[in-house]
Amino acid sequence: MPRPRLCRRVGCLPQSNYYKPRGVPLSVLEHVNLTVDELEAIRLADLGGLHQEDAAKRMNVSRQTLGRILESAHMKIADALVHGKALSIEGGAVELAEPVEPGYPAPGGGRRGRGRGRGRCRRGANRA
Repeated sequence: MPRPRLCRRVGCLPQSNYYKPRGVPLSVLEHVNLTVDELEAIRLADLGGLHQEDAAKRMNVSRQTLGRILESAHMKIADALVHGKALSIEGGAVELAEPVEPGYPAPGGGRRGRGRGRGRCRRGANRA
């Protein structure tokens, strides 16, 4: 039996959660689903320029897991762009990091204390 999936920590939720090619009706488009944790990995590693090790620490995952998340996200985004598909952003087992300043994610993902460890998602928290 596989281990239960741990929550991935994200700094913010997306402001827009759907993108589509211009001039094509939504009813005729195929769509690709990008999860919120995949978007966060792209934001930290590609847009933010963080090394995978640092981005993984912020998301509360291993470097190898972050690499798999990035690979999946890159494939989905490439598929949507190359084949003219709509891209929806939703789902995933995530928890929102506590910000240091409004609109800015906390380095390392918020406060830490004894015994908090990696933990698991609270029941029903943002699961798809």
